[in-house]
Amino acid sequence: NRDKAMKNLRIRLYDMQRQAKDAARSDARKSQVGSGDRSERIRTYNFPQGRVTDHRIGLTLHSLPQILEGDLDPMLNALIAEDQAARLADLEAEFG
Repeated sequence: NRDKAMKNLRIRLYDMQRQAKDAARSDARKSQVGSGDRSERIRTYNFPQGRVTDHRIGLTLHSLPQILEGDLDPMLNALIAEDQAARLADLEAEFG
């Protein structure tokens, strides 16, 4: 009986661990996938006004034709600057 009980306990513990891992994986996937809602937009292209807006950093450029032709430097430079500022702020917060 003891062997059967230990085997049953091992099976239950293994099953609990597997369910916990599955739940953690599922939560991680859900956090990575957006809902597709308009509020999650990254960038807006306004063709009549020749404007492109990156909503992550609040940058608006009135050079949509140049951006569509491949001149991405103004947008990339702003994104890089914002990323560096965020990293610096994180370091300052970490080391006070």
